[in-house]
Amino acid sequence: MDAEPHNKLYFGDNLEVLRDKVPSESVDLVYLDPPFNSKATYNVLFKEVEGTPSAAQIQAFTDFWEWDEVAARTYHELVTSGDAPVALIDLLQGFERFLGHNAMLAYLVMMAPRLVELKRVLKPTGSIYLHCDPTAGHYLKILMDAVFGVKNFRNEIIWKRRTGSSSAVHKSNKFGACTDSIFFYVKTSKAELCPQYSFDALGYKEYVEKFFKHVDENGRRYRIADLANPAVRPNLMYEYKGYKPPKKGWAISKEKMEQWDKEGRLYFPKSKNGRIQRKRFLDELKGKPVQSLWDDIEPIGSQAAERLGYPTQKPQTLLERIINASSNPGDVVLDPFCGCGTTIAAAQALGRRWIGIDITYLAINLIKNRLVDHFGEEILEDCETHGIPFDWESARELAQRTDIPRKEFELWALSLIPARPKGDPSRKGGSDKGIDGIKFFIDGKQRSPHKVIVQVKSDAKPKPAYVRDLVGTMEREKAVMGALILLYEPSERSDIPAEAASAGFYHSEIMNKDYPRVQVLTVKGLLEGTERLKIPQIAPDDVTFKRAEKITKDKDKQGKLGV
Repeated sequence: MDAEPHNKLYFGDNLEVLRDKVPSESVDLVYLDPPFNSKATYNVLFKEVEGTPSAAQIQAFTDFWEWDEVAARTYHELVTSGDAPVALIDLLQGFERFLGHNAMLAYLVMMAPRLVELKRVLKPTGSIYLHCDPTAGHYLKILMDAVFGVKNFRNEIIWKRRTGSSSAVHKSNKFGACTDSIFFYVKTSKAELCPQYSFDALGYKEYVEKFFKHVDENGRRYRIADLANPAVRPNLMYEYKGYKPPKKGWAISKEKMEQWDKEGRLYFPKSKNGRIQRKRFLDELKGKPVQSLWDDIEPIGSQAAERLGYPTQKPQTLLERIINASSNPGDVVLDPFCGCGTTIAAAQALGRRWIGIDITYLAINLIKNRLVDHFGEEILEDCETHGIPFDWESARELAQRTDIPRKEFELWALSLIPARPKGDPSRKGGSDKGIDGIKFFIDGKQRSPHKVIVQVKSDAKPKPAYVRDLVGTMEREKAVMGALILLYEPSERSDIPAEAASAGFYHSEIMNKDYPRVQVLTVKGLLEGTERLKIPQIAPDDVTFKRAEKITKDKDKQGKLGV
């Protein structure tokens, strides 16, 4: 019997997943980077193809909350059920009096039960890091106090996420915001922390250049350090190789002095009247101890290879530091707002098990692609994906769900090709101008990108007009091919196949082959592998999705608590 996969990826509401799928005291470390209620609409920027417009973007989510019936009901359940901590109930009632029924209260009411569940799933030795910006950070800090207890607060870590050197701040009525906060709490006093060190901390390089001026015969840089004892030690008043002891004695025993001498760790001045000193080698330093100000981890630049274009993507080194500080190899790391999967990628690279949850299929699809790019296809053998359709019936159930936008079904269907989304998944429709997805392939003597338009339809009786509409969209968008993905198969009497055939063929110069300009595909056929989108396969997907870099596990980075 095959071993149960160590890692789990869930598509769905993280509150429901936490309550139904994650056992109590089963998680060692939680990192969450929830939406900040900053009223910003974030775009996902896929790898752009030369000659394609910047409109080939989609909005991953709109970071905006409002006080509505759902928020009101959640608030009522929290303060009346008796299940929430008393401190949390008092705090939420205070928030209501202070804030009123507005977007901020809705946001905090959304976060409160999730923090309660995250505390439940943490082991007594577990830690949690909540990443936020100044918009709601002060409220979230008090919310964390109420759930985890003031005594379990460890740090407010300040991460310098950008330089803040833009000239725009000179025209503002406030100082530029260039930092995020990361609130670090533990569940109990049993939680440990592994100290972290940095070679990139502010001032560290200058310190090295200033003090490590000496080089030994082996080319090792070092600085010299005093070997005098700060207190009078009569038992350490010995002469060594003609050098007299310091006034209060040496800092080490004669046996240790002889050992360091053999190891080349002692500096002997030319004059016997001088003082023996210790050599501190640069290559043996761990780096500067990391404090609560993290100014040594750069944000992801616009041209960085790591950049996938997902909104609010964090540097992997940021997550590696957190994971190394508060977990051991083999521990379970949970990210309930896992986005494009930076926490998951870092946990996998550092030998941890992981659980990721996200409410958009776009995120789930990006994570699966990222894992394969980073670690190879075999990574999926050790990962369970929940909430994603695996057969036609579960696909139909996804299409009929009313608790999530219908766009989630479209995003899932597009992944079967795969194609990248077009439009705003947060809206119910009308903004995509007849385009649900786009795919590119390379063809022609100039090896230029060619566009494929994709539409997804889930109604039980697909109409021939869908094909005609698709052809019209192809002409408007100057797309050479189109694909129509149907949840339900056309009836035997349907004119859909004939309409598709009448669109003719696209001739590939590179492949010297004809391909149907319009291809009708069914969800069942794609799932079962009996159907596929037929396009020239010179460089499939390389011009559709940006690929993540290959990652190999780095044993030197696999931190262990207490080391």
